[in-house]
Amino acid sequence: MRRSRAALAAGAVAAAVSAAIAVPSGSADGSSVLSHGSVVARLRGNSVSLYAAPGSAKVLATVNSHTEFGSTTTLPVVSFRSRWLEVISTALPNGVHGFVRTGQTWLRRDPMAIDVDLSSRRLRVWRDGVVERRAEIAIGAPSSPTPIGQFAVTDELTGLNPAAYGCCILALSGHQTRLPSGWPGGDRLAIHGGGGIGSAVSSGCLHAAEPTLHWLMEHVPLGTQVIIHP
Repeated sequence: MRRSRAALAAGAVAAAVSAAIAVPSGSADGSSVLSHGSVVARLRGNSVSLYAAPGSAKVLATVNSHTEFGSTTTLPVVSFRSRWLEVISTALPNGVHGFVRTGQTWLRRDPMAIDVDLSSRRLRVWRDGVVERRAEIAIGAPSSPTPIGQFAVTDELTGLNPAAYGCCILALSGHQTRLPSGWPGGDRLAIHGGGGIGSAVSSGCLHAAEPTLHWLMEHVPLGTQVIIHP
């Protein structure tokens, strides 16, 4: 059966973009993202299914074109597998990736990446392998530690309970799996305002000072990958 022009074009774009930034197949720890940037997929239609493997019939989740907060859904690409993309999604548990057909997405290059060093309690923002900004942060308390792994920015929000979260929130794809007892705020990880900068005091989220948050909101696009490591 002949492939459609759209499918051929989508495959050509995927090949060109992946070659341009050298996204490795199966980059498990996300370290290459810091030096090369990444690719971010956006849905062509209203929703897509995320499969367990390329060509698999097992659907892990279905995601819509907009997030629960109204942002355009972005699926950061971990690797290219022929006509499939291995992607990060908040619809999946931490560390689990889904696969989506390349032809169901639009692709763009993202030169930005963030890494969070929990031991030093510092955040760094990278652009094409160069650190553009460093900031001291607060991390999860010992009883509710910040999860490690490869995540991404899903939403950038303002005016959402500023008394608790400060000026700005960068919601992340990850989930807090060790929430404090009785915690009412949901399980999503985020970078937001709060006290205890330089300490391990939060319920799992990362606290940053307002100048840092304003800078992140201005310079970091949705879909930017966030690598949190010990």
